[in-house]
Amino acid sequence: MVLLKTSAFSKSPKVPPPPQQGSFSESQLGDTVEAADTFVRQWVSPHLYDSSSTSCSLSSLFSAENRGEGRRFLDVLGKLQYAIQSAGLVNPDSAKLSQARDLMRTAMKYLENEFYRVLKSNRRFLDPESISAWSCNDKAEANNDDDAIEDLKMIANCMISSGYENDCLKIYKKLRRKIIVQALSHLGFEKLTSAQMQKLEWEILEKKIKGWVRLTRVTVVSLFNGERILCDRIFSSSSSSSSSVSLAESTFIEITLQSALKLFVFPIAVAKCRKTAEKIFPTLDVYQTILHVVPKIDQIFSYDSAACVRTQAAESLEKLGESVNAMMIEFQSSITKESSKSPIPGGGVHQLTRYVMNFIVFLADYSDSLTAIIKDKESLLPLPEDYYNNSNNNNSDENPGENDGSPMAARLAWLILVLLCKIDAKSRLYSDAALSYLFLANNLHYVLVKVRTSNLNVVLGVDWVPNHEVKVTQYLEKYEKMAWGDVIASVPGDSTAEAKADEALRRFNKAFEETYKKHKNWVVPDPKLRDEIKASIASKLMAGYTGFYKKYPVGSSDIVRFTPEDLNGYISDLYIGLRGSVPVSTN
Repeated sequence: MVLLKTSAFSKSPKVPPPPQQGSFSESQLGDTVEAADTFVRQWVSPHLYDSSSTSCSLSSLFSAENRGEGRRFLDVLGKLQYAIQSAGLVNPDSAKLSQARDLMRTAMKYLENEFYRVLKSNRRFLDPESISAWSCNDKAEANNDDDAIEDLKMIANCMISSGYENDCLKIYKKLRRKIIVQALSHLGFEKLTSAQMQKLEWEILEKKIKGWVRLTRVTVVSLFNGERILCDRIFSSSSSSSSSVSLAESTFIEITLQSALKLFVFPIAVAKCRKTAEKIFPTLDVYQTILHVVPKIDQIFSYDSAACVRTQAAESLEKLGESVNAMMIEFQSSITKESSKSPIPGGGVHQLTRYVMNFIVFLADYSDSLTAIIKDKESLLPLPEDYYNNSNNNNSDENPGENDGSPMAARLAWLILVLLCKIDAKSRLYSDAALSYLFLANNLHYVLVKVRTSNLNVVLGVDWVPNHEVKVTQYLEKYEKMAWGDVIASVPGDSTAEAKADEALRRFNKAFEETYKKHKNWVVPDPKLRDEIKASIASKLMAGYTGFYKKYPVGSSDIVRFTPEDLNGYISDLYIGLRGSVPVSTN
């Protein structure tokens, strides 16, 4: 095993205040040195007594089978240190005192190597992730491996109280810092500067965001947390001879501070990226990760000397939040600027509706983060002019920005309202008023399905869906009246007089055939809504027509062309249509 050079032990141990009772005599010091030397030689290799030696093979004192002897070894050194301090006050030039100090240096060199060996041989158990795991279970006091931490604590206390604080801490910091750096490297951490990240293509940066999210959770919750626990356990009862800061604090900070600060360079760089709507979700991933670990950061880096870590985490949240707000404004603007002029064939769901609702559904999954980001409703953009000019809008007396929920819920509701205003405008692209109402019903129904089946249902509150279901019903009623009103009005019944039966039937046949021909290519994409519309139409046609048919069946008149089953079959074939879509075009 390689040891530190002897020069590292050349300092003299610190001297505490003199004992209150009588001082050591020369003979008492000699007896103490002789007893200590006899015990120390049982474990310390003779090579350590050679001041020119820098390496040797050592017996393992702090092993499972020798742990009791290890405790005795530390007790002997404690008595030797007391003797050195006491005798130094009486006769600082004593030859015996010089011999005692030489023996102490030799023993400290051995302890330094034992300290390193315990750290090294128990590295797997002392891995920060392992410590974090067992610390959640009452710090695993009953775990046999906890003996390793107790050994390290006792060795550290002995070395520090004997004046060898720097030698002890040098080994600990070097080894533990290396473990942290290696763990971060294994997790994929890259030491990129903000300037370097600004030059990366977004696709590359997005991949790095995913990696950063994974490693940050592990780094904070396991690595930094485990290192804090270990430092507290080993150095909690030791105090520094040169600083008012505790050894546990100063040691932990030196091991983790730079890694922690470098970890939060990344989110600042993400926040500086160009603000476009498609970047909002990776940015929210970074924000949400920090938001979730901030309580742990505040706990782990609670020291005054670690305030810069807490500040940098808070600054990251602030900058990312500003970036997300800007991206949401950009997203709303992109909705209002959508400029496609071709109507959707058959009155189906517009591609803009699908895109916007999928986007908002994903936003709702980040409700915790958005609640923290969106503090007020003042950043809402004005509604499109279509909202105020649209005859279909029956909410003109209401303030569309009002929402009894959180500012976050108001913002998402507002985005949906902006979409619906845009869809209202696009409904006027249809020359057939009935088709425009079918288009409105299809799109609003799609919005409702998305809300009901996602976290939006919780975010928007219990009244949002029922209020908009009423609007779908109103659209369908207007559609049915305009599209099928003439057909329904012309349905002959069993009370139709025989003299007027032919005329009534001709009128019905003509109205039904024209309406069917027009509507057979119209579309209702949602199966449930499609069945509801067909059921409503059938209920208004079939009852009267069935009674009429029983009175005048096929064959009784040249103009009876449909059985009730035929009529029902034609209705069943409606609204499957020729589906199509118009690409979303933005300025």
